[in-house]
Amino acid sequence: MSSLKTAIISNANGMELHVSNFGATILSLKVPNKQKTLTDVVVGLSSPLDYLKTNYLNQNRCLGSSNGRYAGRISGGGYKIDGQFYELSQHNGQHLHGGFNGFDKKYWSFETVERNENPTITLSYTSKHLEEGHPGNLKVTVVYQILESNELVITYTAQTDEPTHVNLTNHSYFNLNGNGTICNHKLQIKSNSYLEVDSKTIPSGEILSSINTRVDRNNLESIDRGDFKGFDDTFILSSEKDSATLISEETGIEMIVNTNQPTFVVFTPKNFEGISFKEGLVYGEFPAICFEAQNYPDAPNHINFPSSLLLPNATYENKTSFKFKLTN
Repeated sequence: MSSLKTAIISNANGMELHVSNFGATILSLKVPNKQKTLTDVVVGLSSPLDYLKTNYLNQNRCLGSSNGRYAGRISGGGYKIDGQFYELSQHNGQHLHGGFNGFDKKYWSFETVERNENPTITLSYTSKHLEEGHPGNLKVTVVYQILESNELVITYTAQTDEPTHVNLTNHSYFNLNGNGTICNHKLQIKSNSYLEVDSKTIPSGEILSSINTRVDRNNLESIDRGDFKGFDDTFILSSEKDSATLISEETGIEMIVNTNQPTFVVFTPKNFEGISFKEGLVYGEFPAICFEAQNYPDAPNHINFPSSLLLPNATYENKTSFKFKLTN
Protein backbone atom coordinates (compact mmCIF):
# COMPACT_ATOMS: atom_id res chain seq x y z
CA MET A 1 0.00 0.00 0.00
CA SER A 2 1.25 3.45 -0.90
CA SER A 3 2.03 5.96 1.82
CA LEU A 4 2.09 9.73 1.96
CA LYS A 5 5.49 11.34 1.37
CA THR A 6 6.60 14.92 0.84
CA ALA A 7 9.74 16.66 -0.38
CA ILE A 8 11.06 20.23 -0.21
CA ILE A 9 13.55 22.00 -2.47
CA SER A 10 14.78 25.60 -2.34
CA ASN A 11 17.17 27.96 -4.10
CA ALA A 12 19.78 30.41 -2.84
CA ASN A 13 17.21 33.23 -2.71
CA GLY A 14 14.99 31.36 -0.24
CA MET A 15 12.35 30.37 -2.78
CA GLU A 16 10.92 27.09 -1.51
CA LEU A 17 8.71 24.37 -3.04
CA HIS A 18 6.91 21.70 -1.01
CA VAL A 19 5.45 18.74 -2.95
CA SER A 20 3.40 15.67 -1.95
CA ASN A 21 3.33 12.33 -3.75
CA PHE A 22 -0.49 12.21 -3.39
CA GLY A 23 -1.63 13.74 -6.66
CA ALA A 24 1.94 15.00 -7.32
CA THR A 25 0.60 18.05 -5.52
CA ILE A 26 2.21 21.43 -4.86
CA LEU A 27 1.54 22.03 -1.16
CA SER A 28 3.40 25.32 -0.85
CA LEU A 29 5.44 27.74 -2.94
CA LYS A 30 7.20 30.49 -1.02
CA VAL A 31 8.76 33.38 -2.95
CA PRO A 32 10.58 36.58 -1.89
CA ASN A 33 8.44 39.71 -1.47
CA LYS A 34 9.25 43.43 -1.26
CA GLN A 35 9.11 43.24 2.56
CA LYS A 36 12.21 41.01 2.28
CA THR A 37 10.36 38.02 3.71
CA LEU A 38 8.64 35.12 1.90
CA THR A 39 5.03 34.90 0.72
CA ASP A 40 3.36 31.55 0.17
CA VAL A 41 1.70 32.23 -3.19
CA VAL A 42 -0.08 28.86 -3.56
CA VAL A 43 -3.27 28.04 -1.65
CA GLY A 44 -2.85 24.91 0.45
CA LEU A 45 -4.45 22.93 3.25
CA SER A 46 -3.30 23.00 6.87
CA SER A 47 -1.61 19.57 6.63
CA PRO A 48 -0.54 17.18 3.84
CA LEU A 49 -2.86 14.62 5.45
CA ASP A 50 -5.86 16.89 4.86
CA TYR A 51 -5.60 16.21 1.12
CA LEU A 52 -6.57 12.58 1.81
CA LYS A 53 -9.78 13.39 3.68
CA THR A 54 -13.07 12.43 2.06
CA ASN A 55 -14.81 15.76 2.67
CA TYR A 56 -12.00 17.59 0.85
CA LEU A 57 -11.79 15.08 -2.03
CA ASN A 58 -15.55 15.25 -2.55
CA GLN A 59 -15.23 18.99 -3.25
CA ASN A 60 -12.94 18.22 -6.23
CA ARG A 61 -10.97 21.42 -5.61
CA CYS A 62 -7.69 19.85 -6.81
CA LEU A 63 -5.55 22.33 -4.84
CA GLY A 64 -2.09 22.24 -6.41
CA SER A 65 -2.63 18.80 -7.90
CA SER A 66 -1.61 17.17 -11.16
CA ASN A 67 -4.73 16.53 -13.24
CA GLY A 68 -5.15 13.77 -15.84
CA ARG A 69 -5.43 11.56 -17.75
CA TYR A 70 -7.49 14.35 -19.32
CA ALA A 71 -7.62 17.72 -17.56
CA GLY A 72 -10.82 19.62 -18.21
CA ARG A 73 -14.06 18.23 -19.56
CA ILE A 74 -14.96 15.52 -22.07
CA SER A 75 -18.54 15.29 -23.32
CA GLY A 76 -20.63 12.55 -24.89
CA GLY A 77 -19.69 9.83 -22.42
CA GLY A 78 -16.31 9.23 -24.02
CA TYR A 79 -14.56 9.29 -27.41
CA LYS A 80 -13.74 7.22 -30.47
CA ILE A 81 -10.28 6.14 -31.57
CA ASP A 82 -10.05 4.34 -34.94
CA GLY A 83 -13.79 3.68 -34.86
CA GLN A 84 -13.82 2.15 -31.38
CA PHE A 85 -15.75 4.01 -28.67
CA TYR A 86 -14.20 4.21 -25.22
CA GLU A 87 -16.75 4.89 -22.50
CA LEU A 88 -15.35 7.09 -19.73
CA SER A 89 -16.43 7.48 -16.14
CA GLN A 90 -18.71 10.50 -15.93
CA HIS A 91 -20.70 12.64 -13.54
CA ASN A 92 -23.59 14.88 -14.62
CA GLY A 93 -22.97 13.95 -18.22
CA GLN A 94 -19.29 14.82 -18.34
CA HIS A 95 -15.85 13.41 -17.63
CA LEU A 96 -13.93 15.99 -15.60
CA HIS A 97 -10.21 16.10 -14.70
CA GLY A 98 -9.67 12.40 -15.41
CA GLY A 99 -12.77 10.96 -13.75
CA PHE A 100 -13.73 9.85 -10.27
CA ASN A 101 -10.17 8.86 -9.38
CA GLY A 102 -7.99 10.91 -11.65
CA PHE A 103 -4.26 11.49 -11.29
CA ASP A 104 -4.94 14.06 -8.55
CA LYS A 105 -6.17 11.21 -6.32
CA LYS A 106 -3.34 8.75 -7.04
CA TYR A 107 -0.11 8.10 -5.18
CA TRP A 108 2.79 8.98 -7.47
CA SER A 109 6.32 7.66 -6.95
CA PHE A 110 9.18 9.94 -6.02
CA GLU A 111 11.86 9.14 -8.60
CA THR A 112 14.52 11.68 -7.60
CA VAL A 113 14.99 14.75 -5.45
CA GLU A 114 18.05 16.73 -6.57
CA ARG A 115 19.07 19.46 -4.14
CA ASN A 116 21.80 21.13 -6.16
CA GLU A 117 21.80 24.36 -8.17
CA ASN A 118 18.43 24.62 -9.96
CA PRO A 119 17.02 21.76 -7.82
CA THR A 120 14.37 19.30 -9.03
CA ILE A 121 11.70 16.93 -7.75
CA THR A 122 10.68 14.14 -10.17
CA LEU A 123 7.61 11.96 -9.70
CA SER A 124 6.01 9.30 -11.89
CA TYR A 125 2.73 7.41 -12.20
CA THR A 126 1.61 4.57 -14.48
CA SER A 127 -2.04 4.64 -15.50
CA LYS A 128 -3.26 1.18 -16.44
CA HIS A 129 -5.18 0.33 -19.62
CA LEU A 130 -8.87 1.33 -19.27
CA GLU A 131 -8.33 3.24 -16.01
CA GLU A 132 -11.43 5.49 -15.84
CA GLY A 133 -12.14 4.15 -19.35
CA HIS A 134 -9.06 5.49 -21.14
CA PRO A 135 -7.19 3.03 -23.42
CA GLY A 136 -3.49 2.23 -23.18
CA ASN A 137 -0.97 1.90 -20.38
CA LEU A 138 0.28 5.44 -19.85
CA LYS A 139 3.55 6.26 -18.08
CA VAL A 140 3.53 9.84 -16.78
CA THR A 141 6.38 11.87 -15.29
CA VAL A 142 6.41 15.35 -13.78
CA VAL A 143 9.54 17.36 -13.02
CA TYR A 144 9.27 20.35 -10.71
CA GLN A 145 12.33 22.59 -10.96
CA ILE A 146 13.25 25.81 -9.15
CA LEU A 147 15.72 27.98 -11.02
CA GLU A 148 18.10 30.38 -9.32
CA SER A 149 16.23 33.13 -11.24
CA ASN A 150 13.19 32.43 -9.00
CA GLU A 151 11.31 30.49 -11.65
CA LEU A 152 9.24 27.35 -11.13
CA VAL A 153 9.27 25.10 -14.20
CA ILE A 154 6.74 22.25 -14.38
CA THR A 155 7.28 19.64 -17.10
CA TYR A 156 4.86 16.78 -17.68
CA THR A 157 5.79 14.00 -20.10
CA ALA A 158 3.90 10.84 -21.04
CA GLN A 159 4.26 7.74 -23.20
CA THR A 160 1.63 5.17 -24.12
CA ASP A 161 1.57 1.63 -25.55
CA GLU A 162 -1.56 2.27 -27.64
CA PRO A 163 -3.33 5.37 -28.96
CA THR A 164 -4.98 7.41 -26.21
CA HIS A 165 -6.00 10.98 -25.46
CA VAL A 166 -3.80 12.88 -22.99
CA ASN A 167 -4.14 16.34 -21.48
CA LEU A 168 -2.25 17.07 -18.26
CA THR A 169 -2.02 20.21 -16.16
CA ASN A 170 -1.11 21.51 -12.73
CA HIS A 171 -4.05 22.95 -10.79
CA SER A 172 -2.35 25.34 -8.37
CA TYR A 173 -4.38 28.28 -7.09
CA PHE A 174 -2.33 31.48 -6.86
CA ASN A 175 -2.73 34.45 -4.54
CA LEU A 176 0.31 36.73 -4.56
CA ASN A 177 -0.84 38.49 -1.38
CA GLY A 178 -0.63 35.15 0.42
CA ASN A 179 -4.17 35.59 1.81
CA GLY A 180 -7.36 37.61 1.32
CA THR A 181 -8.50 38.07 -2.28
CA ILE A 182 -7.03 38.31 -5.77
CA CYS A 183 -9.51 41.02 -6.81
CA ASN A 184 -6.86 43.71 -6.19
CA HIS A 185 -4.26 41.89 -8.29
CA LYS A 186 -3.41 43.15 -11.76
CA LEU A 187 -3.83 40.64 -14.60
CA GLN A 188 -2.83 40.37 -18.23
CA ILE A 189 -3.49 37.40 -20.53
CA LYS A 190 -2.33 37.43 -24.14
CA SER A 191 -5.43 36.02 -25.77
CA ASN A 192 -7.79 37.23 -28.50
CA SER A 193 -10.26 34.32 -28.48
CA TYR A 194 -11.93 31.84 -26.17
CA LEU A 195 -14.18 28.77 -26.28
CA GLU A 196 -17.95 29.04 -26.27
CA VAL A 197 -19.45 26.68 -23.67
CA ASP A 198 -22.91 25.50 -22.62
CA SER A 199 -24.51 25.63 -19.16
CA LYS A 200 -22.34 22.71 -18.02
CA THR A 201 -19.17 24.47 -19.27
CA ILE A 202 -18.83 21.95 -22.13
CA PRO A 203 -17.34 23.48 -25.31
CA SER A 204 -19.76 23.84 -28.21
CA GLY A 205 -16.93 23.71 -30.72
CA GLU A 206 -17.21 27.41 -31.51
CA ILE A 207 -14.22 29.71 -31.03
CA LEU A 208 -15.29 33.26 -30.18
CA SER A 209 -13.46 36.58 -30.34
CA SER A 210 -12.73 37.95 -26.89
CA ILE A 211 -11.91 41.50 -28.02
CA ASN A 212 -13.90 44.04 -25.99
CA THR A 213 -15.62 41.31 -23.95
CA ARG A 214 -15.35 40.31 -20.28
CA VAL A 215 -12.56 37.86 -21.20
CA ASP A 216 -10.46 40.45 -23.02
CA ARG A 217 -7.51 40.75 -20.65
CA ASN A 218 -4.85 41.91 -23.09
CA ASN A 219 -4.25 45.06 -21.03
CA LEU A 220 -2.60 44.83 -17.62
CA GLU A 221 -5.32 46.03 -15.24
CA SER A 222 -7.11 45.17 -12.00
CA ILE A 223 -8.89 41.82 -11.96
CA ASP A 224 -11.88 43.45 -10.28
CA ARG A 225 -12.81 45.77 -13.09
CA GLY A 226 -16.50 46.47 -13.65
CA ASP A 227 -17.35 43.34 -15.66
CA PHE A 228 -15.56 40.78 -13.47
CA LYS A 229 -17.88 38.08 -12.15
CA GLY A 230 -15.32 35.28 -11.95
CA PHE A 231 -13.61 33.13 -14.57
CA ASP A 232 -14.06 29.54 -15.63
CA ASP A 233 -12.99 30.11 -19.21
CA THR A 234 -10.64 28.71 -21.83
CA PHE A 235 -8.35 31.50 -23.04
CA ILE A 236 -6.76 30.59 -26.38
CA LEU A 237 -3.27 32.03 -26.17
CA SER A 238 -1.92 34.39 -28.82
CA SER A 239 1.69 34.22 -27.59
CA GLU A 240 3.91 31.57 -26.03
CA LYS A 241 6.06 34.32 -24.50
CA ASP A 242 4.85 35.93 -21.27
CA SER A 243 1.40 34.46 -21.88
CA ALA A 244 0.05 35.74 -18.57
CA THR A 245 1.14 38.26 -15.95
CA LEU A 246 -0.19 38.58 -12.40
CA ILE A 247 0.91 41.34 -9.99
CA SER A 248 0.29 42.08 -6.31
CA GLU A 249 1.14 45.64 -5.33
CA GLU A 250 0.78 44.59 -1.67
CA THR A 251 3.74 42.20 -1.75
CA GLY A 252 5.39 43.60 -4.89
CA ILE A 253 5.40 40.11 -6.42
CA GLU A 254 4.99 39.76 -10.18
CA MET A 255 4.37 36.32 -11.70
CA ILE A 256 4.88 35.71 -15.42
CA VAL A 257 3.55 32.48 -16.92
CA ASN A 258 4.91 30.85 -20.08
CA THR A 259 3.73 27.60 -21.62
CA ASN A 260 4.01 25.42 -24.72
CA GLN A 261 0.29 24.66 -24.43
CA PRO A 262 -2.37 26.38 -26.60
CA THR A 263 -4.67 27.51 -23.77
CA PHE A 264 -5.08 28.50 -20.16
CA VAL A 265 -8.25 27.38 -18.50
CA VAL A 266 -8.48 30.30 -16.07
CA PHE A 267 -10.51 29.55 -12.96
CA THR A 268 -11.35 31.87 -10.06
CA PRO A 269 -13.59 30.19 -7.47
CA LYS A 270 -15.86 32.62 -5.66
CA ASN A 271 -14.92 31.16 -2.29
CA PHE A 272 -13.48 28.18 -0.43
CA GLU A 273 -15.96 26.82 2.08
CA GLY A 274 -15.26 24.12 4.64
CA ILE A 275 -11.50 24.18 4.08
CA SER A 276 -8.81 24.68 6.74
CA PHE A 277 -5.76 26.43 5.32
CA LYS A 278 -2.09 26.19 6.30
CA GLU A 279 -0.79 28.56 8.96
CA GLY A 280 -4.36 29.69 9.71
CA LEU A 281 -4.48 31.81 6.54
CA VAL A 282 -7.82 33.42 5.76
CA TYR A 283 -9.10 33.96 2.23
CA GLY A 284 -11.95 36.18 1.09
CA GLU A 285 -14.26 36.32 -1.91
CA PHE A 286 -12.41 35.29 -5.09
CA PRO A 287 -9.49 33.93 -3.07
CA ALA A 288 -7.23 32.70 -5.88
CA ILE A 289 -6.70 32.18 -9.60
CA CYS A 290 -5.69 29.06 -11.57
CA PHE A 291 -3.79 29.10 -14.85
CA GLU A 292 -4.42 25.55 -16.08
CA ALA A 293 -2.05 25.31 -19.05
CA GLN A 294 -3.42 22.61 -21.33
CA ASN A 295 -4.93 21.57 -24.64
CA TYR A 296 -8.52 22.51 -25.43
CA PRO A 297 -11.13 20.86 -23.19
CA ASP A 298 -13.16 18.19 -25.04
CA ALA A 299 -10.65 18.12 -27.90
CA PRO A 300 -11.29 14.38 -28.54
CA ASN A 301 -14.83 15.27 -29.67
CA HIS A 302 -14.07 18.35 -31.80
CA ILE A 303 -12.15 17.84 -35.02
CA ASN A 304 -11.45 21.59 -35.28
CA PHE A 305 -9.57 21.61 -31.94
CA PRO A 306 -5.86 20.69 -31.72
CA SER A 307 -5.49 16.93 -31.45
CA SER A 308 -4.88 15.45 -28.00
CA LEU A 309 -4.19 11.97 -29.38
CA LEU A 310 -0.93 10.43 -28.20
CA LEU A 311 0.48 7.55 -30.24
CA PRO A 312 2.96 4.85 -29.21
CA ASN A 313 6.60 5.88 -29.79
CA ALA A 314 5.65 9.54 -29.34
CA THR A 315 6.10 11.67 -26.20
CA TYR A 316 3.57 14.10 -24.77
CA GLU A 317 5.07 17.21 -23.17
CA ASN A 318 3.50 20.09 -21.25
CA LYS A 319 6.13 22.60 -20.13
CA THR A 320 4.93 25.60 -18.15
CA SER A 321 6.95 28.09 -16.13
CA PHE A 322 6.04 30.58 -13.41
CA LYS A 323 8.68 33.28 -13.07
CA PHE A 324 8.64 35.53 -10.00
CA LYS A 325 10.23 38.94 -9.63
CA LEU A 326 9.65 42.12 -7.68
CA THR A 327 7.93 45.05 -9.39
CA ASN A 328 9.75 48.34 -9.59
